[in-house]
Amino acid sequence: MVIDVKGLKKSYGRVEALRGLDFSVRAGEIFGLIGPDGAGKTTLMRILCTLVPPDGGDVRVLGFDVRRDLAEIRARIGYMPQQFSLYQDLSVEQNLEFFADLFQVPRSERRRRLAELYRFSRLGPFRHRKAGKLSGGMKQKLALSCALIHTPALLILDEPTYGVDPVSRREFWRLLHSIRERGTAIFVSTAYMDEADECDRAAFIYRGRFQAEGTPSEIKALYRFPLYRVTGVELLALREFFSRQPEVQSVQLFGDALHVSFKKDPAPGRWQTWKTALKGDVLRGWERIAPSIEDVFMQLILEEE
Repeated sequence: MVIDVKGLKKSYGRVEALRGLDFSVRAGEIFGLIGPDGAGKTTLMRILCTLVPPDGGDVRVLGFDVRRDLAEIRARIGYMPQQFSLYQDLSVEQNLEFFADLFQVPRSERRRRLAELYRFSRLGPFRHRKAGKLSGGMKQKLALSCALIHTPALLILDEPTYGVDPVSRREFWRLLHSIRERGTAIFVSTAYMDEADECDRAAFIYRGRFQAEGTPSEIKALYRFPLYRVTGVELLALREFFSRQPEVQSVQLFGDALHVSFKKDPAPGRWQTWKTALKGDVLRGWERIAPSIEDVFMQLILEEE
């Protein structure tokens, strides 16, 4: 296993950041860590990178112990922190050269490696531009390229698409899939629930514990309630109305619609009764839908509360 974790615990004073995690990551797979801010994602990432020591449990990265084998692990992984941390006053090329020096990439290998990184990141035309002058998406590509300069066996990315526009997010995931196809394992955290679908396996973390783990299809199969997408006007009033119905399990606002789950599928005539009770055009439409990753996560949080 590239990552093998058993009984991992970490606390900051009285706050339990991680509460007994068990999981593993195989070579050549993308493993996603999904959860809200404060769930424990960054703490877990820093432990895997040997930046923070665990309080309990056994944590091995590429076969090395995170407590004892710090230098061995750091030489073999690529790490991209949550905040852009490269040198703003250096050009794209200078940042890449600096990290090549840092990881002692041989001169005989460096030119080929840089050419490859420019090609897959599409940063070649911008090699002389200062990092501070790049767009958000381009900064993330540069940070990823610097993390890959020494061809690591494991890539650890802490919320790499946070604050990046949707087009750049899709492009970034295209790059990650390309990297995975070459055999590199990728451990990536994100607060965007839909990005779980980009992973081979994913885990939901909340309050320091995994609430679910598996392939995207396995996680979606955990949702056990009939789910409907409900549209209308005055969504807040509509949400309040359905929240009062005894057969309703949960009501969540999703963009311009509601996702309403039921303890059992409502009879067809029930919808017309609700439409009449609401009057006017408050309730416009409803359709049965398959749950998304976000639906599953919201339900798991409700059950945890």
